Amino acid sequence: MQVVFHMGAHMTDQDRIVRTLSQNFRSLRREGVIVPHPQRYRLVLRDTLLALRGSTADPETQQRILTACSDQDNVERLIFSHEFFLCIPDRVITPQGFYAMVPDKLRPMANLFPQDETEFHMALINPATLIPQLRASQPNRTYRETMCEHDPRELRWAPLVREMVHALEGRKLVLWCNEDLPLIWPEVIRAVAGLPPEAALRGDEEILTEIMRPEGIERLRAYVATHPPQSVAQRRKIHTAFLDKFARPEALEVEADLPGWTEELIDDITALYDLDVAEIAAMDGVTFIAP
Repeated sequence: MQVVFHMGAHMTDQDRIVRTLSQNFRSLRREGVIVPHPQRYRLVLRDTLLALRGSTADPETQQRILTACSDQDNVERLIFSHEFFLCIPDRVITPQGFYAMVPDKLRPMANLFPQDETEFHMALINPATLIPQLRASQPNRTYRETMCEHDPRELRWAPLVREMVHALEGRKLVLWCNEDLPLIWPEVIRAVAGLPPEAALRGDEEILTEIMRPEGIERLRAYVATHPPQSVAQRRKIHTAFLDKFARPEALEVEADLPGWTEELIDDITALYDLDVAEIAAMDGVTFIAP
């Protein structure tokens, strides 16, 4: 069995992957791909991880998790999704750093099904857009409390991902940039589902519906119905053309009205993020989905 943990990151998914794959419940089930409703497993996994404290789950514990997730016998691929696998939002930034506790969480998660093939999937996100959204989600904390005295330029993905790769000991780690989702969403959902890029799935326009004007989505769907793309490259070309014409600029913007934040600071954070992404995409042990 293959076990997939989609871990967020925070402010990147809002259960979109689960919702989209659930639209394909019957076709995925025929392939043995199970996408249980999060309410069926999130408390079970939390309680099991707390009880095991990093040790290996025995067959009885594994069966209890499987029973909570599905009534199907032939489970080939089991998909879990929750940004809280990483941590609660209040602990994204701590005195120890950026997602500092994450590498230590990966092996205990893999130990839930130690004999099975475990994969970890996650979106990266520019700290220049993540931090403002974290602040908005924490109304009872000051900006200084959210940042734990860190300069926002210190919040770097590349060192974190290197530690994650080391902790995973050869297990598959699939990453992508949240900013690229409008172009790579079809490939992301197929990667999580374990399907080839050309596999038929419903929901390829999920992200586009959030950032395009309704008439653009209607015209895109009509065009694709009569001119179905023959490759990933062609699909991206079509989506790019419609985005250029029908995207809603306000849907792509995040307000960054934070103490001391200037355009120059945002540019600095973004430039460092771009450097990290380039380094991560070339890392051994990382499967990177790029546009």
